[in-house]
Amino acid sequence: PMTFIPAAERFNMMFDLDLWVIGSAFRQLSELLARHAQDPRIFTINLSGQSLDHPDLEHKIRQLEQRYSIDPHRICFEITETAAIQNINHVTQVINEIRKRGSRFALDDFGSGLSSFGYLKNLAVDYVKIDGVFVRKVAQDSGDFAVVKSINEIGQFLGKKTIAEYVADDEILRLVRKIGVDYAQGFGISP
Repeated sequence: PMTFIPAAERFNMMFDLDLWVIGSAFRQLSELLARHAQDPRIFTINLSGQSLDHPDLEHKIRQLEQRYSIDPHRICFEITETAAIQNINHVTQVINEIRKRGSRFALDDFGSGLSSFGYLKNLAVDYVKIDGVFVRKVAQDSGDFAVVKSINEIGQFLGKKTIAEYVADDEILRLVRKIGVDYAQGFGISP
């Protein structure tokens, strides 16, 4: 992705690219649920900062939900902390409109931005994904352990579920469980 995303951003193509990804994901999800209607999973889709700024995002997502008969409760959109804070008022409106229909939001790479906790308090997200830069060394670095612990505690206090990124092995998984993080993702769970 890092070979073509910068070019797509430079030429203002991310909105079209994100819509293609959302449509493709919704089509595949529709096919999956036709065969396995009881599948309980929630499916996540990343949104770019350019798409979050686009005035038609919410409308286009609604059209794709209707086209593929997608229950919005099955979808969680991931946005990066950096993208969310660039235009916080607009992003908050977009999140609120999409959430009204049932979709969820995750704040990705949390902890890598500047005024993280202040924004976390004001963004209507359901999940906080703790940046892997802190998680991957949680077993070796007491500072990273403290950062992960504090993000988890504040996220939980604010009523959000927490997810540890880059859980690479059993030791990291043991430690994030000890801290009380709700979910983990990484090769330590499954490649």
